[in-house]
Amino acid sequence: MVTIAHISDPHVGSPYFVPNLMNRVIVELNELEPDVVICSGDLTNEGYRQEFKNWAAYADRIRAPMFTVPGNHDARNVGYLHFEELVGPRHWTADVKGVRLVGVDSSEPDINEGQVGRERYTWIHERFEVPADLKVFVLHHHLLPIPGTGRERSTVMDAGDLLEELIQSGVNIVLSGHKHVPYVWRLEDLYVANAGTVASLRLRGYTKPCYNVLEFENDEVKITRKYPFGGGSVIAHFQLSTGEQYHRELEPPVQQRRLPAAHQGES
Repeated sequence: MVTIAHISDPHVGSPYFVPNLMNRVIVELNELEPDVVICSGDLTNEGYRQEFKNWAAYADRIRAPMFTVPGNHDARNVGYLHFEELVGPRHWTADVKGVRLVGVDSSEPDINEGQVGRERYTWIHERFEVPADLKVFVLHHHLLPIPGTGRERSTVMDAGDLLEELIQSGVNIVLSGHKHVPYVWRLEDLYVANAGTVASLRLRGYTKPCYNVLEFENDEVKITRKYPFGGGSVIAHFQLSTGEQYHRELEPPVQQRRLPAAHQGES
């Protein structure tokens, strides 16, 4: 079995960041002992150097290998320079026990919208042009709208072209964050798994801080939403070869309702 823990959007430096939640998640991740931890961005709130240093102090306590892409908050105030120095490359490739992982920076400096760009498509295709049991693509911004998150004004601007490129490249799963609401979409044979915020109380509706755990074994993928301090549920369970879905649990109905304007701010 390959186990991938997926965390996102801690927003260190925000008044909504809760150190106790982050500390608990670190304990849970170290107990889980995943093969790899993926962090899909918004490590910081304003992209300041000290925020990145504070995040690095948390990240250094996670024992599993971790790969991270920046989010729109990390690109603020030229924060992507601090990201490259204190966190790592903004675009990367990794192989974990037959799983090919490719991460891309979808952020744009000082704006909430994201874009990958045509100049990156060939690079993405080449990175997935290898034999792999599972192909996973990682970015911060979501490619498909997420229920209960307000107007779609900060998605990936080239989402359509990027989705086509990922499907043509044989990608099985996309991991993303951004809107702090966990959700899974299926598009053809591609699954898009969005993670909630791992350690922030900047929440929509009745969502709670959480993270995802992906387990892959014998052509079968299971994605579980985990809550710090206990609890969780399976949000996707399927076979790669046939597409057969075993189980799927959606968010409570309140997430489908239109939220008041006060809850529809930027992520």
